Amino acid sequence: MSHDKSSSCDANCASPAEQLNQDCFCITLNREQLDHILRADDLNQNLLATHPQLFSSTTVFISPAQLQQMRNIIAAVERVVSLPAYAQKVLAQSPAIAEYNPGTAGVFMGYDFHLSERGPQIIEINTNAGGAFLNAALVSAQTECCRAAGTLLPLLKTQLDQEFIAMFLREWHLQRGDSPLTRIAIVDENPTQQFLYPEFKMAQRLFERNRIAAVIADPSELQFSNGQLLHHGKVIDLVYNRLTNFSLSGESLAQLRQAYETNSVVLTPNPHQYALYANKRNLILLGDAECLEKLGVNEQDRTALNAAIPKTQVVTGFNAEKLWASRKQLFFKPASGFGSRATYRGDKITKRVWEEILQGDYVAQQIVLPSERGILVDKARTALKMDVRAYVYRGDIQLLAARLYQGQTTNFRTQGGGFAPVFLAQ
Repeated sequence: MSHDKSSSCDANCASPAEQLNQDCFCITLNREQLDHILRADDLNQNLLATHPQLFSSTTVFISPAQLQQMRNIIAAVERVVSLPAYAQKVLAQSPAIAEYNPGTAGVFMGYDFHLSERGPQIIEINTNAGGAFLNAALVSAQTECCRAAGTLLPLLKTQLDQEFIAMFLREWHLQRGDSPLTRIAIVDENPTQQFLYPEFKMAQRLFERNRIAAVIADPSELQFSNGQLLHHGKVIDLVYNRLTNFSLSGESLAQLRQAYETNSVVLTPNPHQYALYANKRNLILLGDAECLEKLGVNEQDRTALNAAIPKTQVVTGFNAEKLWASRKQLFFKPASGFGSRATYRGDKITKRVWEEILQGDYVAQQIVLPSERGILVDKARTALKMDVRAYVYRGDIQLLAARLYQGQTTNFRTQGGGFAPVFLAQ
């Protein structure tokens, strides 16, 4: 363990999570140990050198109250999503492919939070949140924070490898019963060029260690023939979907789409789950207490979600003038998060960008400023913005991870930033 010796890092003065985030400058990451863990997955590269801002050297702290609030918010979302009236309303505005529900739950649901004075605020929900395998490795390579010694609990389940495998097997059994799961394809466009490609390798190794053959594939490598999805002639039973084209539209995804629509492959997560959870238009509905009441949502859940979801609205020609006038308090995001369309903080956009937003399918979300984590960069104290991602399966938090950054959004380009483990300060 190393830390800033000029700080009053005293194990005898246990501090709340917020004070630790501001004032504790411990360097808790054992990079040699992390490198050893990553190389054990045969990544064939020095990940810490090729992705220097992927992992931060520090730890983020949250309070028991914040953890419980996150759990309550996630549970409320899950209860709303399970309502037939909610599904009917959301699916009516979704592509036709989203109506098909094969019965799975969707692996690695991601709930992204900013920690505000009002409590955790949902910034967005994702159906194929990246980083879980990397963060499982990261938390295993931490040394003790001297200032918080004896006060912390890691916010993750033990034996995460088994947890992740059990999740994929559960997805398989939900759709295929007791049939054996033989081969998995981890699918993304140009996978070797993806920033998180090393994580695909980690997933592949985990499947193989559990006697499940696994390949990493571009969708163009897949073929649908005689009711089977094939990769180089071998049958694919399950696809771990890392694509961001959530409607499976376009010619490049036609083979995968056919296999999915004919129930010839288990696809997780899938278009149905994306439509229910992750289309950013859903935040408008989830944060609207009056609409939720009409759908039959109970008062407790309406209150929890109204407090936890920043006001969100669709950008239209009718409200454009008002939104432009109040843009400094807003964040603009594409409703369906794939393609090249970017997110924009309102006080940074130009007239040209504004015209592009008006032509696209965007939502405007009230800005919730992120909290900060104090760190050392080149031995100098600084503060980075942070958010907290909850990796969730069937409403249960498997793992929490923070992302530290500077700029408008998380970017993995900030010196001292990147993923950081989340610990509970008691």
